[in-house]
Amino acid sequence: MDFNSSLRIAATGMHAQTARMRVIAENIANADSAGKTPGADPYRRRIPTFESHFDQAVGGQIVEVGRLALDQTDFTTRYEPGHPAADASGYVKYPNVNPLIEAMDMRQAQRSYEANLNVVTVSRQMLGRTLDILRS
Repeated sequence: MDFNSSLRIAATGMHAQTARMRVIAENIANADSAGKTPGADPYRRRIPTFESHFDQAVGGQIVEVGRLALDQTDFTTRYEPGHPAADASGYVKYPNVNPLIEAMDMRQAQRSYEANLNVVTVSRQMLGRTLDILRS
């Protein structure tokens, strides 16, 4: 595998993790978004999926962002009878987003991004040293 291939593979990984972090940020931003009307469903947590396939041009596996899946776990409910979205019993549905889970997912995505960034950095350094040797 050559330097360009390793750079392209790492770049696809960085792109995928960037998309993952965007979805996680959206989940966190909507963690307290209740429905607008009584009984309405609130924001549903989104989960990014990834697909990998062999790229002939690169000569290796690359990763791409797949479709967004919706988390089908139950919504949480809180007793808030004065809320505009409260049902007849006074309960309001809130998103199925757990900020702790989202924070852990965000940290994992950041570490994966950093690992791919290190591959890019090392590949560039190796390419630079190779050019220096060829110039000598």
